[in-house]
Amino acid sequence: MKYFNQLAQKIKTKQANVGVVGMGYVGLPLAVEMAKTGFNVCGIDLSEDKIEQLKQGQSYISDISNEDVQRVLDSSNFYPTTDYSVVSELDAISICVPTPLSENQDPDTSYITSVMEKMKPHLKKGVVITLESTTYPGTTEELILRELNRADYQVGEDFFLCYSPERVDPGNGQFNTHNMPKVMGGATEACTDLGVMLYSNYIEQVVPVSSPKVAEMSKLLENTFRSINIAFINEIAMMCERMDIDVWEVIDAAATKPFGFMKFQPGPGIGGHCIPLDPMYLSWKAKGFRFYSKFIDLAQSINNNMPDVIVNKSAQVLNIYGRSINSSKILILGMAYKPNISDLRESPGLYLYELFKESGANVDYCDPHADSFIDDDGNTVQSVPYNKDILKQYDCMVLVTNHAAFDYNEIANLGVPIVDTRNAFKDYDYPHIHKFGTTAKIARENSIAL
Repeated sequence: MKYFNQLAQKIKTKQANVGVVGMGYVGLPLAVEMAKTGFNVCGIDLSEDKIEQLKQGQSYISDISNEDVQRVLDSSNFYPTTDYSVVSELDAISICVPTPLSENQDPDTSYITSVMEKMKPHLKKGVVITLESTTYPGTTEELILRELNRADYQVGEDFFLCYSPERVDPGNGQFNTHNMPKVMGGATEACTDLGVMLYSNYIEQVVPVSSPKVAEMSKLLENTFRSINIAFINEIAMMCERMDIDVWEVIDAAATKPFGFMKFQPGPGIGGHCIPLDPMYLSWKAKGFRFYSKFIDLAQSINNNMPDVIVNKSAQVLNIYGRSINSSKILILGMAYKPNISDLRESPGLYLYELFKESGANVDYCDPHADSFIDDDGNTVQSVPYNKDILKQYDCMVLVTNHAAFDYNEIANLGVPIVDTRNAFKDYDYPHIHKFGTTAKIARENSIAL
């Protein structure tokens, strides 16, 4: 227990040198939180642009301010670098790299493999490694434990290995890195003990579990639960449209029940790094055990099809006013995957944009948080300014992201037909506002001449 005792002492006295690999939406907030509590933290990323911005005290993550970065730089507790050789000086390493899906919807763990290849030449004995990247059950042991076993490192004695799934929710004003409960599963009991001991310095509540697989599975359960329930409520919304029932009123009524019901809302699709991807990690892994999850695959199919549903809804609305979607001027309001942030990862708005283009529409977008994006053709698409004189020139607006920065009263009173996918215009009973989850009705005496 030589290395265990040495590490425990360093952690208790905050003398442990800590590294975070991956300075993205998960890694940067974690590194800043670690540094704020007094640990010496090395932020490692291969992106020279990101590292240079951090060295200049500039943040590219909405939840971390420039002041946050500058404060930990000034304290000399935070050092950003692209150089993996610093690993030789580290006592604890948290790996926070992306885990996307391949074109065939299979897990792509190449970032984790690449990190291990770069770290191995510099790893010393007596280090605790924590993987935070969302992935399938077994990844920690298959990609990290086996790799280090080949180097004759004994887990629980020469090194300590844990899995602790990230729970980052960009733009959440209530829960952040510090106060979000954190699950921790170690490869051995000693590993779990050190992981909990370390993370308890900068996380309010660390929840130990019996193994990395349990921790990995817990993360996939969380997001698969959400994916399936979002798909269900999307299907209910389409059903309500067919039955001429307002799904939003139905949801609000059901939500008055104080038990046994959790409120989910329909929308144009799912976005972010977690919900669109994590269920497919679980489905893929389950197939290796000859288990086929119908719920996961069905939910993925429904959610992935929602942009097509919204395009069809938009076409119905345009038909009411005697217009075809082809050659119409359409404005997507909001491109980020959730309100009040700039994150475009897997945003359904991106797919909507491409579908409108394929339908022959002249499509633009307006998002006060996201200035631009790269479309499927490799072109940079710029957000149009939020200006009522510009907005009223469109044949139809499709509200995708209900940012607080939008003036909904002003937009509603422009008279332009609106497809509202988020119930953002719930307070405006105007004939030109058509909510997803309700029947698109003809505006008669109050109709707008286009």
